[in-house]
Amino acid sequence: MSLATPPHPTSAGVLLQHFLDGRARTRAELVEATGLGRATVAARIDALVAAGLLRAAGATTSTGGRPPSMLAFDPSGGTIVAIDFGARHANIAITDLAATVLSSVSLALDVADGPVAALDAAIEHARALLAAAELDEGSLVGVGIGVPGPVEHASGRPVNPPIMPGWDRFDIPGHVQRAFAVPVLVDNDVNILALGEHAASGGRHGDLVFVKVATGIGAGIIAGGVLQRGADGAAGDLGHIRVPYSPSPLRTPEDERDLEAIASGSAIAEALAARGIAATSSDDVVALLRAGDADALEITREAGRVLGEALALVVSLHNPAVIVLGGSIARAGEQLLAGVREVVYRRSIPLATQHLSIVQSQGGALAGARGAAILVRQHVLSPDLVDAHLAR
Repeated sequence: MSLATPPHPTSAGVLLQHFLDGRARTRAELVEATGLGRATVAARIDALVAAGLLRAAGATTSTGGRPPSMLAFDPSGGTIVAIDFGARHANIAITDLAATVLSSVSLALDVADGPVAALDAAIEHARALLAAAELDEGSLVGVGIGVPGPVEHASGRPVNPPIMPGWDRFDIPGHVQRAFAVPVLVDNDVNILALGEHAASGGRHGDLVFVKVATGIGAGIIAGGVLQRGADGAAGDLGHIRVPYSPSPLRTPEDERDLEAIASGSAIAEALAARGIAATSSDDVVALLRAGDADALEITREAGRVLGEALALVVSLHNPAVIVLGGSIARAGEQLLAGVREVVYRRSIPLATQHLSIVQSQGGALAGARGAAILVRQHVLSPDLVDAHLAR
C-alpha cells in the first residue's frame, strides 16, 4: 500500500530515515542535515516520539551550557513475524523493528506437502512464539516470508516454483492475513538472504551478490544498496544459466545442462552416486563433506569451479564488491569456495577483481528469517507509510 502522492521531502517519515542506521543524533544534527528550521524539526521529532518510533538516548558532550539531548530509533515499537521456508524445513522468528531476533524455532516440514499445510504450521508456531515471549498480537506490524522458488513480488504469489508443487499462483498473503491482519510480504528465499547479508555488513557493501548452493542454486543481487528484482521478479535466477564449456570431470563437451543441473547439491549427489557412493540428496553431500570423504571433496571443488564460470560472467556484468556463498553446500566446508575463487579470479578482468571479496556467509541458520524481517521493516518504515500512520 502507498499514498497517491510521494512524501514531502521534509516530512516526518523522511526524517525518520536518518535514524534507521541505529546511530543516535541530536536535533541540531538533523537541522544541519535537512536544512529545516529548528521548530519544524522539533515538531517532526515530537510526532515520531509520540508514535513510539524515536526515544531519548541520553545526552552528548557539552561544549558549554546544557548538553544537547540525543535521539535514537526505538525498535521496540512493533514486532515482526519472519518465516524462511526451505525445501524441507522452516525457520520462524519474532523480531523487533530492527530485525533483531527475539525468539525463534526451526521445524521440519516439506514444502511439497502444499501451501496450506506449510503456512498453517508456520502460523501456529509463530503464535506460540508470540505467546511464549508474552508479546501481544496487537504489536505485530507485518509478516515477512521467504520461499524457495520464483515470486511475483507485487502479489506475493509463487510462479511455477519447480520444487513447490501446489504453490503456483497461491495467494500466500491472503492466506496468512486470515490469521494476522497486517501487511504480508513474500519474496524468493535468496533475495531475503541477500537482504540479511547486506544488513549484517552494516550496509558497507552497496554492490553484493549472494549465491545460495543447496538443493538448487540461486542468487540475490544488491546494487547501489538496493535489492534488484528485475522487471518481473526473476533477477538472480543463476541456476538456469548455461555455463560455457571448459574441461571438467563433471562435464563432457556436448553437455548442455544448466548450472543447477551440474553444480547444485542434488547434482553433486548424482555425481557421487555414479561412483557408487550412497548419496541421493544435498543432505547426504553435506554429511560426506563433513566426514572428509575424498570423492565428495573432489566433486564439490569441481562444482565450485563450474559455479565460478557462471560467476565470472556476473562479475564482468555487475562488478560487485563482494560475492557471498551460502546454503548447505557452501557451509559444509571450503571446497566450493575454493573452486569459485580459483576460476573467478582467473577469468575476470583485474579491474573487476582488484577489490572483490569472495566469502562464505556468516549469517547462520536464521539469516533468511532476519532478511524476511528486513523486508517488512523496509516496507512499514518507508516514508509514505510512516506519514500515513502519523496522519491517522
